Amino acid sequence: MDQDEDWDSPNDIQYQPRQEYVPQQQYRQTRPANPDDLLVDIDSQFAGLIIGKGGSVIKGMRKETGAFISVLDSDSYGLKTVKISGNQKAREHALKLVNDIVDANDPEKIKQKLQQESEQAPVQSTFNWDELMKEEAENLKQRLAALPPIVKNFYKEHPEVTRMTDQEVEDFRMSKNNIMIKYIEENNVKPIPKPVMKFSHAFEDYPDILEEIQKQKFETPSPVQCQTWPVIMSGHDLIAIAQTGTGKTLAFLLPAFIHIDFQPTPRSERKGPSILVLAPTRELVLQIESEVKKYSYKGIKAMSIYGGASSGKQKEVLRKGVEIVIATPGRLNDFVGSGAIDLSDVTFLILDEADRMLDLGFEPQIRVSLLRVRPDRQTIMTSATWPPGVKRLAKSYTTNPIQVMVGSLDLTTVNTVKQDILIMDEEEKEVWLDDFLKRCSADDKIIIFVNRKVTVDQLSSDLCMKGYIVESIHGGREQSDREMALESLRNGEVNILIATDVASRGIDINDITVVINYDFTKDIEEYVHRVGRTGRAGKTGLAITLMTRRDWGKAKDLVEVMEKSGQDVPPELQEMASRYEAKRERDRAEGGDRPFRGRGGGRGFSRGGDGGFTGNRRNNY
Repeated sequence: MDQDEDWDSPNDIQYQPRQEYVPQQQYRQTRPANPDDLLVDIDSQFAGLIIGKGGSVIKGMRKETGAFISVLDSDSYGLKTVKISGNQKAREHALKLVNDIVDANDPEKIKQKLQQESEQAPVQSTFNWDELMKEEAENLKQRLAALPPIVKNFYKEHPEVTRMTDQEVEDFRMSKNNIMIKYIEENNVKPIPKPVMKFSHAFEDYPDILEEIQKQKFETPSPVQCQTWPVIMSGHDLIAIAQTGTGKTLAFLLPAFIHIDFQPTPRSERKGPSILVLAPTRELVLQIESEVKKYSYKGIKAMSIYGGASSGKQKEVLRKGVEIVIATPGRLNDFVGSGAIDLSDVTFLILDEADRMLDLGFEPQIRVSLLRVRPDRQTIMTSATWPPGVKRLAKSYTTNPIQVMVGSLDLTTVNTVKQDILIMDEEEKEVWLDDFLKRCSADDKIIIFVNRKVTVDQLSSDLCMKGYIVESIHGGREQSDREMALESLRNGEVNILIATDVASRGIDINDITVVINYDFTKDIEEYVHRVGRTGRAGKTGLAITLMTRRDWGKAKDLVEVMEKSGQDVPPELQEMASRYEAKRERDRAEGGDRPFRGRGGGRGFSRGGDGGFTGNRRNNY
């Protein structure tokens, strides 16, 4: 199975959130299932390694140990949970195998191991690490000297921008959703480029770009574009933190066009693409490719590389020559390994939705593929959040970057979307949905999100039987079918799309009027991204979330997101959150945090059942 797919574990069980954050590889017991089960929290980047292609690794471990092993979602951002069941001997054996996989692939563990081996080495060892590092630095310097230089700075500050005082700059940034900008390295005192207020401020010297912008009928740059264009065009590495739907794609795309044209090596003599864009999902890859093709600039060609489509056709397009490649990490890694793509001429790298790529476990593929890209390239990273994993990636792949943040680092939804929360029993959802759809107008476009592929298929079939015209997408469908479904929604052939979270990012359909969370999201981050599918491009939207008693563990996070977005929080939701928090306190008072010794001395926590929430139901929309 392609790693670009979403997939449903056969053990896709809803667990209540943990009482507190548990560091990586901590072990706990859980009363609801079996008091002897082990729960091991791991960084999500290792989940794919433990599962293996088509589940081969996890199946092999089950067979070898006799333990039942499954990988579950965690409520802690950036983590997955490995559940191990069986007798004590089987659990210990399985735990050792899981630890071996993590330790063998964890850069920090590898570094610690090398340091320990170095410290334990005989005193008479004459190996000089400092000399080796100097030699490697010199080799790198010689390799770069043999390559053509990279032209990164092609920005000329407009006189109107130059005349802006520091106070005017500060006021402008505040008016544009509180733009914050800084060097990641705090001791850097170099000046930071001022923002632009008009398209002409950034592209006055590039009339072809301005003409393409005018064709799209844009009136003013978005906040993230106002600040990122001067930064990128001045040659800086950039980390852009902003919500989905804020114009991040155009923020890096237009400077990329100019970057291609400014390089000293003629385009005809380059062995591969000049621009590489990595994105987490097929849908986002195709969306970026669609954006590129809206603009015609000096014959620049782009293509997408992703799993689920013919690799032969993709390789044929590569052989004909393209300047921009947009790819998912999994398929790109395959192409790099087979020699189907040459990345040695890539001078401009974009890691789009970096947080999502890490969450899907793509970091190993990213690291392997980027070994083929010259280290002095210009690097742009975009992300909706700023978790530790993204910070680590930024430190590894950017050089003295500038961080531009629009809005807050806290999870919030866009204020153009009205959010309604309905609390009901599971069996009431279908009746409510049928009643709601009957009252929708012909102009409404609706995305219904569910958590599992089987639910997509069942709900699609049920609605079709009732006479609704619907399309559906999930990771189990052929890519051509997924693309056709999205195009049918985009052009109005259908107005209802049922989808898993494969559609929560990378779908830029500006006239979605309603998002329905038929199943509550597995984590609050995905809730934010689902809601962001509507209320785009200055339009307003409606997001309706159906919650059941089993979702009460996420009520507190939802309340916080809604309050930060200025939404009215229903009293029933407040009550749900309060009851869950009260239950957690009772569990702690009754000894719910009793530590025990897992193998290796890990500290764990015991937690009880989900008690009985009997709050009022808000059934009428």
